[in-house]
Amino acid sequence: AVYRLQPENRGAPEATGAHQYMSPEDEWDRDLLLDPAWEKQQRKTFTAWCNSHLRKAGTQIENIEDDFRNGLKLMLLLEVISGERLPKPDKGKMRFHKIANVNKALDFICSKGVKLVSIGAEEIVDGNTKMTLGMIWTIILRFAIQDISVEETSAKEGLLLWCQRKTAPYRNVNVQNFHISWKDGLALCALIHRHRPDLIDYSKLRKDDPIGNLNTAFEVAEKYLDIPKMLDAEDIVNTPKPDEKAIMTYVSCFYHAFAGAEQAETAANRICKVLAVNQENEKLMEEYEKLASELLEWIRKTIPWLENRMAEQQMRAMQQKLEDFRDYRRIHKPPRVQEKCQLEINFNTLQTKLRLSNRPAFMPSEGKMVSDIANAWKGLEQVEKGYEEWLLTEIRRLERLDHLAEKFKQKCSLHQSWTSGKEELLSMKDYESASLMEIRALMRKHEAFESDLAAHQDRVEQIAAIAQELNELDYHDASSVNARCQGICDQWDNLGTLTQKRRDSLERVEKLWETIDQLYLEFAKRAAPFNNWMDGAMEDLQDMFIVHSTEEIHSLITAHDQFKATLPEADKERMATMGIQSEIVKIAQTYGIKLSGVNPYTNLSPQDITNKWEAVKHLVPLRDQMLQEEVARQQANERLRRQFAAQANIIGPWIQTKMEEIGHVSVDIAGSLEEQMNNLKQYEQNIINYKCNIDKLEGDHQLSQESLIFDNKHTNYTMEHIRVGWEQLLTTIARTINEVENQILTRDAKGISQEQLNEFRASFNHFDRKRNGMMDPDDFRACLISMGYDLGEVEFARIMTLVDSNNTGVVTFQAFIDFMTRETAETDTADQVMASFKILASDKAYITVDELRRELPAEQAEYCISRMTRYIGADGPAGALDYISFSSALYGESDL
Repeated sequence: AVYRLQPENRGAPEATGAHQYMSPEDEWDRDLLLDPAWEKQQRKTFTAWCNSHLRKAGTQIENIEDDFRNGLKLMLLLEVISGERLPKPDKGKMRFHKIANVNKALDFICSKGVKLVSIGAEEIVDGNTKMTLGMIWTIILRFAIQDISVEETSAKEGLLLWCQRKTAPYRNVNVQNFHISWKDGLALCALIHRHRPDLIDYSKLRKDDPIGNLNTAFEVAEKYLDIPKMLDAEDIVNTPKPDEKAIMTYVSCFYHAFAGAEQAETAANRICKVLAVNQENEKLMEEYEKLASELLEWIRKTIPWLENRMAEQQMRAMQQKLEDFRDYRRIHKPPRVQEKCQLEINFNTLQTKLRLSNRPAFMPSEGKMVSDIANAWKGLEQVEKGYEEWLLTEIRRLERLDHLAEKFKQKCSLHQSWTSGKEELLSMKDYESASLMEIRALMRKHEAFESDLAAHQDRVEQIAAIAQELNELDYHDASSVNARCQGICDQWDNLGTLTQKRRDSLERVEKLWETIDQLYLEFAKRAAPFNNWMDGAMEDLQDMFIVHSTEEIHSLITAHDQFKATLPEADKERMATMGIQSEIVKIAQTYGIKLSGVNPYTNLSPQDITNKWEAVKHLVPLRDQMLQEEVARQQANERLRRQFAAQANIIGPWIQTKMEEIGHVSVDIAGSLEEQMNNLKQYEQNIINYKCNIDKLEGDHQLSQESLIFDNKHTNYTMEHIRVGWEQLLTTIARTINEVENQILTRDAKGISQEQLNEFRASFNHFDRKRNGMMDPDDFRACLISMGYDLGEVEFARIMTLVDSNNTGVVTFQAFIDFMTRETAETDTADQVMASFKILASDKAYITVDELRRELPAEQAEYCISRMTRYIGADGPAGALDYISFSSALYGESDL
């Protein structure tokens, strides 16, 4: 009897060495007259193969041509290897019952795409060995070999290619066919060692020991891989050409044993990749939360310090506050500026990674959004600006207070020195026992005193005015000032009262006095005003002053020059006054009058006038020196102003130019993203190198403040302008670099070319009409229409929700790129992760802790165990875990 078997999908023949592979039916035609050695090998191999499946149903065969004759075990074999139910077998033992059962088996084989030609159930029932072996080979081909595919090959070619690849690295192994290539046993040992190097020490195998090699492979496969022994080493070695079908059948068992492990390894690798992305994203989220918390806490602690407007009472304490503020701006704040910028960069990078890995967007904790930090920072800068203005105002106020307080003390000392003893003199009653001449002298003396008293009225008013200004400026020791001022005013009132009482008393007795020494009187009258003038001149020459410009000091110098111009006239007055005294001496000598040596009308002596005049002349050059020193100080201040202005007028435009250049680089599409990145990095390095100029300007600014310079007419740039511009420049370059990095991430993840990216950039720039890196919705619509989109209102509204999820009213370039590449993204999905876990779990709906630890690296395994929920199905053992909900959570709104 002759039969043919014909699968529907037959692999193309492939030439390998000198052997031409043929289709299974051609091979069986060739092998109708089986070589006895081949038939022996096939009987042993096919029997072992059938038993490896039948034992799952609790049975086996002993004789392959006899045990399939009634069709029952044949139907059972097909049910086991296919997993399907065949029609119910006939229970009878008659020949037609057996033929019916065998036909049910053959019909099932045909239903799987295999055409059986020239074979009938009768041959199987009659125990035809060759036909039975051919039928079993058909089953092996269909269910064990046909589905093997490597690089789009199938069946025999696919299995051969798999063996060649797995054994390629091994010495003395060259698999070219399924007969003589396997005779020395090294190919089988290489297959085992490639997948389980722990089972065989390949280095100890010898090519000249084929039987030992084969038996080693058979024993290891049966003991550790659950592959039964299907061949005899002696039969293979002693046969010139071992049977291909027997070898293929045995080798296919290795493919199925190891392919499952490779599938599990692939699934484990996919899971590890997904978990690594999640772990990295969680780390970035934790870092963002930590950095945001620290920055917000620093802002929270700093704002009350800047809001504290409690002024110090001493200039030194206020200057220390200013120094602390300078340290804050120069030392403490710059690192926080960098932290804020880095926080925004980390947030953008994290969102890009989440988007590229198909994860939901990151939502920071309440109050820690980038906008929250920006608002807190804005509040910090507002109070910071107000704090500096308040500090400078307070320092000016204290400077004015110190000046007024010193002036108050000086005038009070001069006044109290003048009033010392005046009350006692006015209270004296010496006129009661005086002579006529003495009374007249007392009267004239009193008139001179009244003139002197009137001259001092202006000083008392000045003292009161200074005290009032000190009170208005909230002087810290105002109580002492007020007490001293009140004492002077009370004393002044008392002096007025006593003066009036003494005049009244002298006037009552004035009629009794007739002679008066006119010369003494004239001397007294001229000496007193001149003495007052010298007192005023000395006071002016010693008067303290405060100026803030060369114009003000030159004004004081002009006034001093005018004063010096009056000195010759004053000297004439002095000579005239001293001439009266000379006349008195001359008359006394002429008429022999004995002088008492004391002018009865004044306490001023000619020597007093001379001494004060010398004192005035001595103070004039000292005043000259003070004014010239102040001129030098103001000139030094002017140099500081010009020095600061010269640098500020360079640095300010430089910062603005760099801002514009960065803007040009960010929209330039002439080069690749990497070239843009290199340009931006170069700009960033240039900016960092320029920092020394900012530091030098800060030093000049500090010198100006220490010299109490608060204005500068030579520049429109203040240090605050430079600081803000510098911080904006640093932030802008960092953000621009981050935008290009995110574009590179997007380009690489989406698989778009540089040319496509340049086209996207060109379109975006064309419709970015405001040149601010953003498109309005109308411009975005026009851009899409220009690129071929047919947009209705509903579709455009849907697209806007994708590119502007936060309703900002603008479309950024990053959002535009995401939209243009959204449909081409190749990302992992929840379904893919579930399928991978299902492989590791051997198709179960749950997975165990042991399986996770066996299939995954330790870190990823523990990550899954700590986050998977308990499986609640009735079919799961205790401790089983739910990998389905875990996979869904990886791609949804979850805390994972």
